[in-house]
Amino acid sequence: MSVERRSGRKTAFLAATATFSLFLIAALVAAWSVFYAPGPSAREGRSTIVSLPSGAGVSAIAATLKSAGVIRSTDMFKAAATLTGADRKLRAGEYEVPSGASLRSVLVLLVEGRVVRHYVTLPEGWSSAQAVDILNRQPILTGTVETTPEEGMLWPDTYEVSRGETRASVIARMRRARDGNLARLWAARGPATVVRSPEEAVILASIVEKETGVAAERPRVAAVFTNRLRAGMRLESDPTIVYGITRGRPLGRGIRRSELDRPTAWNTYQIDGLPPTPIANPGRDALAAVLNPPATSELFFVADGTGGHVFARTYDEHLLNVARWREIERRKAGLPPEAPPPAVPGTVPGVPNAPTDAASGAAAPPGVTVPPGARVISIPPAAAPAR
Repeated sequence: MSVERRSGRKTAFLAATATFSLFLIAALVAAWSVFYAPGPSAREGRSTIVSLPSGAGVSAIAATLKSAGVIRSTDMFKAAATLTGADRKLRAGEYEVPSGASLRSVLVLLVEGRVVRHYVTLPEGWSSAQAVDILNRQPILTGTVETTPEEGMLWPDTYEVSRGETRASVIARMRRARDGNLARLWAARGPATVVRSPEEAVILASIVEKETGVAAERPRVAAVFTNRLRAGMRLESDPTIVYGITRGRPLGRGIRRSELDRPTAWNTYQIDGLPPTPIANPGRDALAAVLNPPATSELFFVADGTGGHVFARTYDEHLLNVARWREIERRKAGLPPEAPPPAVPGTVPGVPNAPTDAASGAAAPPGVTVPPGARVISIPPAAAPAR
């Protein structure tokens, strides 16, 4: 072969190689620009929600993303996922893809599993009717709650929920959480508790929960109610009046005298012992306080004007605390101080007369002065609960 022919072939090979290299470089530059270039704009708002089901392959994921309008090409997505190794790391879940996100950004989002998380919270002391309201306001949940759950059957907590999950399934989770937590708390109950069953514990704890929003006060409030039950006194809890009126929704105003005097199954000013059902869904602290109340001799408490309460061992002390609270209310309302009534021998100045026994004529427990109109209940001494 002549030198000229060999030289021509070499030149042609070099030229072809150079041309191929140029094409390869151009292709790489184009792919690189597509990989990093801004993607499609969101059809609505600043982002697009995409849900990727568990077990979906790269092709199915690419088709879902293309249908949602967050990528331009399924082939380019699959090629980029394969070349970067992302195809083995893509995670299922709900994603919020920003408008104009690049192909690289979408892959990073899916590989790192930056899924959208949704939560619903049932606060301590909220009723079952309010729990249903909370779930109904969650637009990502589906279905309806056919029947409002029984009071006290739900566990107050924060729950993570998924788009498309049914409201009934969330209620079921709240029930299971309540049953498990109640069983553990009941097993750890102490000998000082006055309740005789887990159901009674929930009833009394729901009243404790509604009486105070101060967590540190719950054991003390539980002790007051325990002492009253042991002494045969009515609980006389305002939240039980409200529950008898609204069945678990806020009253939105003060309690009227006619409502205090109106008998309902829950009005503990009118009934002896515990009401037939809880008045809310109590949390862990209220249940623990009822099942292990501290040892105190306090029988009364009233608001102190700071969000908490002041406690008293005797009715006379309680009357003084009530008088102070009423003066606080008058000052808040811009009213002048109330003139004290004439002093009566044997009574506390500035407060109503305190009888030494109940209107029914029953004997008061030793050391207990019963409020006017209250009734002393004769009950057997509380025995230690059966384990």
